[in-house]
Amino acid sequence: MSHSINLTAAHRKTLLSWYRGKHPAELRLRAHILLLLADGHTWAAVCAVLYCSRRTIARWKERFEEQGPEGLRDCPRGAPKRFGLFWAALVVAWVKDFTPRAFGFLRSRWCCETLALLLGQLHGVDVSRETVRRWLRRENLVWRRPRPVLRRPDAERQARLDKIRAVLRELPDDETAVFEDEVDLTLNPPLGCMWMERGQQAEVVTPGDNEKCYLAGSLHWRTGLLLTTVGPHRDAALFVRHLEDLLSRLRRYKKIHVICDNAKFHTSRLVQEFYARHQDRLEFHPLPRYAPECNPVERVWWRLHEAITRNHQCQDLRELVDLALAWLTDKRTFRVQDSVYTGKDTPQPVPKAA
Repeated sequence: MSHSINLTAAHRKTLLSWYRGKHPAELRLRAHILLLLADGHTWAAVCAVLYCSRRTIARWKERFEEQGPEGLRDCPRGAPKRFGLFWAALVVAWVKDFTPRAFGFLRSRWCCETLALLLGQLHGVDVSRETVRRWLRRENLVWRRPRPVLRRPDAERQARLDKIRAVLRELPDDETAVFEDEVDLTLNPPLGCMWMERGQQAEVVTPGDNEKCYLAGSLHWRTGLLLTTVGPHRDAALFVRHLEDLLSRLRRYKKIHVICDNAKFHTSRLVQEFYARHQDRLEFHPLPRYAPECNPVERVWWRLHEAITRNHQCQDLRELVDLALAWLTDKRTFRVQDSVYTGKDTPQPVPKAA
């Protein structure tokens, strides 16, 4: 085998343009090797000047003689692809549009092994679950927890929202409105993400016996002040006690509009009897069903869980309640004027003292 190489004028021009141009370093090195060989330099001299091995010179000399200059460009590394894009697209379509039960599997969600098994059963294509995982990741599909949404619509949603918007928009100075809801405080802490050392899962100590109590809260529309009442149960008795607190703390207002969800105890006999005695100062407005996003106080509960209740280390329920109330007191006010009620057709009320 000849250790030199013969270049045509066109090949030399191409190799010189690659060597002198802004091309990848690997391509410039290969062109440089062939140019030196064509000029009569020995392999030992080329190895000494370019700091490469004789195997490298032999590889690219042979590639050039077989394929020409285009043989110097990079080829895909690794084993050739066994599967076309069609099979990957089919698997992605299954994940997006169907559930495993549609194909007879007793499963509620897909896993890579099930998809590989189904592809083999229906089309005789033998793939591994790792191949399926790469297909899914390539299509920006990730394994993460979904968020729950309610499918049941409320036929009265728009009418209820329009009524609440009208009340807030036309609220007199001697009347006020609050958004009411309840939240549970549990001694058994709900778990949330936290920083921990890689490879070591942190531990959250739980008491074993899950004691709990409930917090009824009303978010004042004008000021964002949260008024709270603590009780052992989430029932009509807690709701009535909270209404008594509202009547006492907001006594400067002639009427209080209470905007709350559709919990059954909100319309229980005990509540109706209390309302009958104070209907001159109280007026209830139900929120749309299955629409927690329409109640601004829900955001307060979410922030309370994130800041206080998740992964808490309280020893007893009293400590947890005190910690939650201290956090709410420290925050003082919250954002209440939600865009649901303060759109372009709903002017924002002027803040006034509670």
